[in-house]
Amino acid sequence: MRPSYHLSEIEHRYGDHVHILEDPFLTTQLARLCAPSTHQPVFNGLVKVLYTSLIRTVINQEFPRTHVQMDTRMRATTERGVFAGEIVERATPTVVVDIARAGILPSQICYDTLNGILDPAAVRQDHLIMARTTNAQDEVTGAAISGSKIGGLVDDCFVLFPDPMGATGNSLAMAMDGYQAGALGKPRRLVTLNLIVTPQFIRRLTDAVPGVVIYAVRVDRGMSPPDVLSTVPGTRWSEESGLDERQYIVPGGGGFGELMNNSWI
Repeated sequence: MRPSYHLSEIEHRYGDHVHILEDPFLTTQLARLCAPSTHQPVFNGLVKVLYTSLIRTVINQEFPRTHVQMDTRMRATTERGVFAGEIVERATPTVVVDIARAGILPSQICYDTLNGILDPAAVRQDHLIMARTTNAQDEVTGAAISGSKIGGLVDDCFVLFPDPMGATGNSLAMAMDGYQAGALGKPRRLVTLNLIVTPQFIRRLTDAVPGVVIYAVRVDRGMSPPDVLSTVPGTRWSEESGLDERQYIVPGGGGFGELMNNSWI
């Protein structure tokens, strides 16, 4: 009988491709991360805890498994010293995409974790230099890629995008477009790993990237009317909002890229 892994997630109406985790441990650590009193080095330490758990969740839920029979050390003394069971398929080809700058640390955590469970020859890390674009009123108008380092094709690969704050979705939609357009091959699955997402982010990615799978610790809808906030997330999706006039997440946690790098420009 195949072992089952049960993902704990909140009830919502965003679709089966969206997973908002119901994990008190991670929710607590994320609340600490967003607190005004949290700075370096505690901030990056919490990011490491959160993303180590988040990538494990994605591996457990998404990655294929295979049945093995493996000798244990007890095989030297008894023929019964053999483990038989299912493990993660270590040959699963996987690409982790680092979206600088808030994604640098999360991507490295995911990359290192994957190298520890998969065959390292099957794991790759790509890099995209991206930034929001704004107008004279400091309103977000989109995103721009100013540089990249892509390590090859992504045929049959899991392509993972660890990006802490899913606000408008513009940056990730643009980043993912290069991996689904066909020039790099056909990926097996595109997966985001976010700490916080907004309803607008989920809508943008759902519309722009067919088949995308979204994992997040929390969905923030803090700019929604009170009666909308009292409903199950996604029930009145078109009326939900998690963004202020500057396109920052509310309640959110401020600029994670600035906090991770202790750089305020």
